[in-house]
Amino acid sequence: MPKIFMFMTNGLVKKGIPLKRVIYLIALLCWLCSSLAHATLLSFNPETVEAEAWTVLDPQSGQVIAEHNSQIQRAPASLTKMMVAYIVLKDIQAGKLNVADVLTATSVVKQVMWDESQMYLKEGEQISVDQLLAGLIVMSANDAALTLAERISGSVPQFVARMNQEAQALGMQHTHFQNPAGITMPEHYSTAADLARLAQAVVNDTPDYLAYSKQTSFTYNQRYHRATNILLKQDPTVDGLKTGYTRAAGYNLALTANRLTQNFDDPNRRLIVVVLGAKSAFKRAEIAQQLMNISYAYTRNEVALKNKQLIAELPVVKSTLKMFKVEVQQPKIVTTSLYGENSAIDLKQFDVTQQRLFVNDTFGQTRLIEPLTQTETHLNVELKEKLLTAPLAQVMQLATVHVYQNNRLINTIHLEEEVHIAEASLFEKLLIWLKSLFSFSSKDETAAKTYPLV
Repeated sequence: MPKIFMFMTNGLVKKGIPLKRVIYLIALLCWLCSSLAHATLLSFNPETVEAEAWTVLDPQSGQVIAEHNSQIQRAPASLTKMMVAYIVLKDIQAGKLNVADVLTATSVVKQVMWDESQMYLKEGEQISVDQLLAGLIVMSANDAALTLAERISGSVPQFVARMNQEAQALGMQHTHFQNPAGITMPEHYSTAADLARLAQAVVNDTPDYLAYSKQTSFTYNQRYHRATNILLKQDPTVDGLKTGYTRAAGYNLALTANRLTQNFDDPNRRLIVVVLGAKSAFKRAEIAQQLMNISYAYTRNEVALKNKQLIAELPVVKSTLKMFKVEVQQPKIVTTSLYGENSAIDLKQFDVTQQRLFVNDTFGQTRLIEPLTQTETHLNVELKEKLLTAPLAQVMQLATVHVYQNNRLINTIHLEEEVHIAEASLFEKLLIWLKSLFSFSSKDETAAKTYPLV
């Protein structure tokens, strides 16, 4: 622990504040410091958003568009089941499981209480993985979660360990799972930011999830269940992800939509909204849809770095290759703000019909806020290596590109590349040495070069 934090800890503990509370406060301070590094694109007045915590994420750029209390740990309820489905679908992709596989329900289904959401599986009953996934995601069935967990890891505790491993791998640093179903337990918690990160992994890595989460109903053994995500029938662009409710959690919703845009470079755009702690099922849907609509209307995606764009050239030593070209391996997207006002957004001032914000000016007149048509962005390149020494055969982070809008840092893009540079032979090294004796190149010509980013 850095000395300054050790000093703070000792001082606060001496004042009678419990150590666990001190550690939490310091962790929160660290997060506040780090969050200042990347500005959110839209600022909302939190008093107009009737939920305890929420976040809006663009999964293409990875940028947070807006958030409130997104790092506060809360009960995730059945949003937990996104992780269960994520693991199952990953194992299916890896060939360890098949959707057509038929499983036999074991005594684990007896752990489900009468008042929990379930498929009413009986011990010895046979059911396919496909049906279990539908029951898990559409019905939010706890017996489906337990049956899949046992099949994947051999036991529920081992599967919970796998859930926590996957969470750490995804960078869900403020999440800990204690069960697969989302039952309220002391050490079962997550945050809006972490759940949005999980949703991003689901749509990017296991998109088959959406084939289940966009189903408006599911029937098993003559038991009909209507999907609790009411936006599925109201908005054709919505295709999941998961609802959740417990008394401790309140009404939770992870929502995603995929909409057409006017951008030729990015004809389709997906957004993710996570709302935690709303007062009702209707309210969580209303809030999520409003946050989604405003984010679509007042932000857009732009190509920050084009495919094969030359970023820099690095000198190479001990090789016949003189300069290594650092190029963009695939286009890099950045999300920019189209909201030109200085005031925070009032959620209640959004007109659903026109998909625009209206505000009252100082004279009491209603004014329409149109999205900006142009954005002022610039990019700065930070090289991670000054030169490369052969031989090399590894993935390296060669450069970092910082993206600014109106002089505020909004995104950081790390450029990694698999570098393969062969070492020169003894004869080739001799030729290089002889050539250097008669070379009149200036020192600047062999230095690392960066190129303007336009």
